Amino acid sequence: MAGGEPQSLEEAFAARRSVLAARRARERLRRLIASKSRHRFLRYLSWRFWKFERKDYWRKPKGNDNKMRLQLKGYPPVVKVGYRTPKAIRGLHPSGLEPVIVSSAKDLEGLSPERHIVYIASGVGLRKKQEIRRAALERGFRVAN
Repeated sequence: MAGGEPQSLEEAFAARRSVLAARRARERLRRLIASKSRHRFLRYLSWRFWKFERKDYWRKPKGNDNKMRLQLKGYPPVVKVGYRTPKAIRGLHPSGLEPVIVSSAKDLEGLSPERHIVYIASGVGLRKKQEIRRAALERGFRVAN
């Protein structure tokens, strides 16, 4: 047999099982990321008052008779632990890659294009930004901004 081929049937099956397990894990992550939905939590009465509509960020409802705090039917959901993203995909880009902020072309050296997606730092000027983008695309990275 050649050097790269398994020597027994058991080894061949073990190799196949490991490849299939890795493929299943990737598929599971892909499905998790696809189903990941960002829930939009509304501030109480933001739908009624223009001043709250403009400042549409979450505030915990604290009033004694607040229907949202009481979680009554027909009112928007309240922030709870159960809405948290699964640990396996927390912090990942929707493409499934890990976001990395880069401020120079030298920062790309330890990164892998199969695992990371590049964000160019906001303090970088135009000339250097173009240089980083060129270096990233040459190495096969995806640039998100």
